[in-house]
Amino acid sequence: MTAFLAATATKVSVYVLIRFYYSVFGESLIFGTLPLSQIILALSLAAMFVASAVAIFQHDLKRLFAYSSVAQIGYITLGLSFDSVTGLTASIVHLFNHAVTKGALFLLVGGAVAVAGGSTLARLAGLGRVMPVTSFAIVVGGLSLIGVPGTAGFISKWTLILAALEKGQWWLALAIVASSLLAVVYVWRFVEVAYFRAPRSDLPARREAPLGMLIPALILTAAIVWFGLETSVSMGSAAAAAAMLAGMVR
Repeated sequence: MTAFLAATATKVSVYVLIRFYYSVFGESLIFGTLPLSQIILALSLAAMFVASAVAIFQHDLKRLFAYSSVAQIGYITLGLSFDSVTGLTASIVHLFNHAVTKGALFLLVGGAVAVAGGSTLARLAGLGRVMPVTSFAIVVGGLSLIGVPGTAGFISKWTLILAALEKGQWWLALAIVASSLLAVVYVWRFVEVAYFRAPRSDLPARREAPLGMLIPALILTAAIVWFGLETSVSMGSAAAAAAMLAGMVR
């Protein structure tokens, strides 16, 4: 719960930062006079790679996903560093998509804790057999963190790559792909534990979390796929907001 609240607070802080940049100081001061674009770029890359690397070595699923949130916020701020409508669109849409994804994941992990009695990877061994629905939904959320096509996370990262290519920064497009490969590693850690290890002897043969916990989590999981396939609402709203913030529309 603490990890979820911390991740949510950070996302709210990033949203406030975006509003602060464009509505208080204005784009010309932030990106024209001050060297904040380069500073944001450096910090974003550090978050994307360092936090993902730290997540790989976590033994608690909640901590793993919490560090993943830091990495994902790096993608959000990376979009800001491009100083373009496409980059800002990527930031806004990823702010939304990642909130849906991580909201689902923390709810699902909460359900797993209710059954397994903890969130350490050792306690979640064999979870795919004990809680097949919950485990599958966690994998769907993990695919969104990676940015697999058909999930909300893919739309965000694809837009970021487009923003990088728009600026002629091929190396940044490759960096986005490379950092996503680190997400493959830490998501695979859950897959390996849940599906390739035997359940603990004290766990029930099969049991899902209470419906009051499971249904909201599955609704958000379905939203991960929905916003990965139907992008008109999320991308359309993000593009309109980005254009307005960047002063492209009056």
